[in-house]
Amino acid sequence: MSHPPMTVAAVGVHVLDTHVIGISGIPERSDGQIVDTIRFSAAGTAGGTALVLARLGADVRSFGAVGADPIATTLLSLLDREGVDTAGIVRKDGHQTSASVLPVRPNGDRPAWHCIGANGAFTLDDLDRAALSGITHLHLGGPEFLGGPAAGELLAYARSLGATTSVDVLAPGDPDMLAWIADALPHTDYLLPNDEQVLGFTGAADLAAGARALLAHGAGCVAVTQGAKGALVATPDRVFEVPALPIPPEELVDTTGCGDAFSAGFLRALSLGRDLEAAAHLGCATASRVARGLGTDAGAYDLDTILAL
Repeated sequence: MSHPPMTVAAVGVHVLDTHVIGISGIPERSDGQIVDTIRFSAAGTAGGTALVLARLGADVRSFGAVGADPIATTLLSLLDREGVDTAGIVRKDGHQTSASVLPVRPNGDRPAWHCIGANGAFTLDDLDRAALSGITHLHLGGPEFLGGPAAGELLAYARSLGATTSVDVLAPGDPDMLAWIADALPHTDYLLPNDEQVLGFTGAADLAAGARALLAHGAGCVAVTQGAKGALVATPDRVFEVPALPIPPEELVDTTGCGDAFSAGFLRALSLGRDLEAAAHLGCATASRVARGLGTDAGAYDLDTILAL
């Protein structure tokens, strides 16, 4: 089925995830343990969202930084094979590519070891603004690495091109972090945090109040993921929730990347002309599909698959 086009610049955090499935605990001392699966996937608040958007039929250009190492080769190949244009990802000598190791528990929980790597070295000087020509949307994953003023400058530039903008923060919620990125929010059409971030950023007693506080900082719309509860969406006019799609326990594999998948589904739905409620439903449906595999690129799915959910 033919769908309206969407041309996205996904800017910021790109990570290679290593998923380890079938753990019963961390072995003691130097002991070993046989596991079911070890698998790589492209991830990050920019990289993971870029990949899912490409699967949902968007034309995606990624911008960020990796190291000059084999991890970068693997990460870029995973994005390339999904049709993501990685020409805007620069290699940084002296920095390793950002990577995470995720031991996934049987219930889908996944603690993580993470190396920031080259994501921490990416600046606006690494981004060729001419390469943003023709975009309809700019998604910034990890504005905290650029800092609020630089992130705001980039988002404002995207808007000057006629593009809509969205932001997803990687760092945990903290009032100091909100202050650090505050200059970006007036240039953000859609802010896409999780529930813990909203409460941590604002100190609010409940999620709706926290979302309203972020609107007061300038964001046009706040769409908050709540894990198995679904999503809460706040605009200056209304606050509403949509439920997550239930996943039978035997089908739940890995919740890694579900937030990025929600962002991709939500933004793609808006590009189709759907309203905010329908967009939140599509975001939850996309997250539900991703949770049934290892990482955002597991299995075969496209926009029509998700719409059918």
